[in-house]
Amino acid sequence: MAGRLLLRACLTTPVRLRSAVVSGASRRALATVKGIPTDEEQATGLERRALQALKHGKDPYSMLKPKEYAGTKEDPHIVPCIGTKRLVGCLCEEDNTAIVWFWLHEGNAQRCPSCGSHYKLVHHELPH
Repeated sequence: MAGRLLLRACLTTPVRLRSAVVSGASRRALATVKGIPTDEEQATGLERRALQALKHGKDPYSMLKPKEYAGTKEDPHIVPCIGTKRLVGCLCEEDNTAIVWFWLHEGNAQRCPSCGSHYKLVHHELPH
């Protein structure tokens, strides 16, 4: 019986939360005069360099999805490299489990010996 009375009393009386009592001065102290800083304003080091490069339309650390190419002689798959040759693996068919490996040299586009897709080696500078 006493439990029911206590429950009814709790349900009928309005409950005041502490957050409603917070003064305006303490709420203003949570943010600066300029407001909450953005990710760009807070970033430092490599993160800041990457954000600035992305702002200018560059992809310094190859973070974005690469552009898709047709693989033809006119539009070959681009393979970045810091040297003059690179070992490339081609999955000739989508569900194929065997990878065809071949060396790709700097210069004109080269064909995969199995499926005929074209690949071109492009010199790539390291960002740092």
